[in-house]
Amino acid sequence: MQQFINPRFVYHGEGALDALKTLEGKKAVLCMGGGSLKRNGYYDVILGDLKEAGLEVKVIEGIESDPSVETVEKGAKVMQEFGPDWIVAVGGGSPIDAAKAMWIKYEYPDITFEQMTTPFGLPKLRKKAHFCAITTTSGTGTEVTAFSIITDYHKGIKYPIADFEITPDVAIVDPALVKKLPVKMVAFTGMDALTHAIESYVSTAHSPYTDAMGLHAMRMIRDNIVQSYSGDQAARAAMHDAQCLAGVAFSSGLLGIVHSMAHKTGAAFENGHIIHGCANAMYLPKVIRFNAGVGATAERFAQIADVLNLGGLTRADKVENLIGWVRWLNDQMNIPHAIKNYGQGGALVADGDGIVSEEEFEKKLSDIAANALLDACTGANPRPVNQQQMEKLLTACYFDEEIHF
Repeated sequence: MQQFINPRFVYHGEGALDALKTLEGKKAVLCMGGGSLKRNGYYDVILGDLKEAGLEVKVIEGIESDPSVETVEKGAKVMQEFGPDWIVAVGGGSPIDAAKAMWIKYEYPDITFEQMTTPFGLPKLRKKAHFCAITTTSGTGTEVTAFSIITDYHKGIKYPIADFEITPDVAIVDPALVKKLPVKMVAFTGMDALTHAIESYVSTAHSPYTDAMGLHAMRMIRDNIVQSYSGDQAARAAMHDAQCLAGVAFSSGLLGIVHSMAHKTGAAFENGHIIHGCANAMYLPKVIRFNAGVGATAERFAQIADVLNLGGLTRADKVENLIGWVRWLNDQMNIPHAIKNYGQGGALVADGDGIVSEEEFEKKLSDIAANALLDACTGANPRPVNQQQMEKLLTACYFDEEIHF
């Protein structure tokens, strides 16, 4: 038996923020990141809508990118003192992911982080509060998913929390919130969404329900991602919906080792972090090639190529065309193909930011590979992978090498 679980309500399209006025309760905690929400004027709109709903509001702001265990603990303490019956999280993946983890600690103050990160092992939530997620980026899909990513900076590891209990009750997908999204974020989050759709389609947990969402998300991404990067507002609005559909697909269909590798390399190196969406974009072509070593999975990739009209007479041709298309997208949006080039001239991150030396990579390779094998996403990967293969995959991603194993 499989499950297909979504938020009870998904409000989308222009004016979707107005749904906040319909929330019923007494108190709400508003969780958010940096100052862009205020600079763009939407902080006042959201706060006004919540107050119009009759809610007393407490704000937790300044949630950092790749939120930490410490941020979660502090936010949960605020919630325990305030006692909200709604948690409203606004932002990209980081504020929403942090708020999900805070929600768990709010409802169960004594739960340990190790218990929280046990896949699908959470106790029942909603005894104290319901959850509303408002996405301001077009890629993570976290507003509709059963996942949260929290970083332990002391260990240099990103931990996925995976449980249908943290699927939001209400998701708001309003394209007005991404009109001024920086092109770097358009590129990285767009490729994150594409990775969600592709990995969910070939995962061991895919179903006809997740397939339908994933394939249509891929079509919409094909038609809009580069135009969105170029500033086309209609394309940007379409990408906002496409990434949500991809989120629905992978929340029930799960992911694979592209995400396992991205989670475990994101915070592993000394000189900054590899941004999650960029990591996915770099690793996806290598993992497609690796997973295509299983005939049934190669057939699934060929089906994707057919749906996207990428051409090819044979199954092998179609897989090659899919890989080539993903690499073409990276080129169109100035995304590097290799970890060694991350942060160097031409990449979408600042020069020198996040450069990973070959020496540091080799030193940490074994541990990163071992951690990636233990990642919650690895279990649904369509091809089994061992330590040696994971090290080879990561090495190929560092140097942009071909996969022949």
